[in-house]
Amino acid sequence: MREHTGAFRGPDTDHVVHVARQPIYDRDGIMVAGELLFRARTTATGADRSDSVATARVLVAAFTEFGIRELTGDRLCFVNLTRDFLTGRLPLPFDGSQAVLEILESTTVDDEVVDGVTALVEQGYTVALDDFVPGGGHEPLLPLATYVKIDMLHASEPEVRAAVAECRRFGHLRLVAERLETPDALRLAFTLGFELFQGNILGRPHINSTVTLAPARLTRLRMLQALTAEDADIDEIAALVAEDAALTLRLLRATNSAALGLNRTVSSVRDTVVVLGLDRIRQWVTLMLVADLTEADPEQLSDVLVRARFSQFLAGAAGVPGDVAYIGGLLSALADLYDEPADRMVHGLPLDPVLVDALTTGRGPLGDVLATARAYMTQSAEMPPAGSLPTQTTGTEDMVMAYLSAVRSTNATLAELTADV
Repeated sequence: MREHTGAFRGPDTDHVVHVARQPIYDRDGIMVAGELLFRARTTATGADRSDSVATARVLVAAFTEFGIRELTGDRLCFVNLTRDFLTGRLPLPFDGSQAVLEILESTTVDDEVVDGVTALVEQGYTVALDDFVPGGGHEPLLPLATYVKIDMLHASEPEVRAAVAECRRFGHLRLVAERLETPDALRLAFTLGFELFQGNILGRPHINSTVTLAPARLTRLRMLQALTAEDADIDEIAALVAEDAALTLRLLRATNSAALGLNRTVSSVRDTVVVLGLDRIRQWVTLMLVADLTEADPEQLSDVLVRARFSQFLAGAAGVPGDVAYIGGLLSALADLYDEPADRMVHGLPLDPVLVDALTTGRGPLGDVLATARAYMTQSAEMPPAGSLPTQTTGTEDMVMAYLSAVRSTNATLAELTADV
């Protein structure tokens, strides 16, 4: 008789993240960019908060839940930033090629903000000013900006013309007509020479939703401590990442964002840590501390980690590297938890082709390991044929021992986290 945790329970609505994307078009009607906006739920028509938490949620979701390419493709991505990000109090864990930083009209522009924005521009980031109004105090940022957005809904025609005239004093600026709601406003924007156009008359924000499993907050705090140590150790960081299934998946997706143009795939948690680098991981972990409001369901976390560890323990019998089997088991378990096909789960992740093949087709020794672990822990799954694990000799006894070892290892990890609390 075998023990098992049973089939996975699907995540509830508290574990769903929403990001809205509104298209931005050029004068030829071609969509060239999209603005990402925070939404608390799928029925929301606007953001119910615009603080640093909302911004952090959008950034974490866009880069590590969806994957930025899934949301915007190869187009520009505009994201709103608050003062905390502009002044460096909160990190931007992506490079300047991946997003346009939009400075909200509610931001008070003082020396600290000007210095912060100057530093961001010098680092290669592109800046946009939102809802620019002459005399509103944002004029010091005009030399630093690339884009300026002007409100076509709430401003009168003379006010719009005055804002355009002020911006045209800086020949490098590209003007974006936003909140376009009527044909008359669109005609005026074309007449005044705006380069880009955004508004409901052209396209309403489309809400994208995906399930998420928030990384355990304590794990991230422990990781921040390890990351800020003078003698930070990659193997220690990799071990901490491996303790948290959701964090592993997020960092895999962040690796894909960071590795654009790099001919590099990963097959283990350690590979992910090496590709991202300790500084970038520190930035993402900090941002996740701000972004997450809920903790992972402990039972779900335990099921996922047991499956990953069980796969790792079975790997030796199949001649498969244990760290590769671990990440394969983890992704397989998350696909079941999220009720998503494995090919969608791994889409956009920079994984080794052998790992992708095992997850999506079940072929090869690694595929047998993952199928065995899944079948053993999930009553509805079919156990692979006998002998699938080439060097396995004692069958059921070895399976039971490997499973119990996985349970003990996972329980020890979770107990350690609880003890730390």
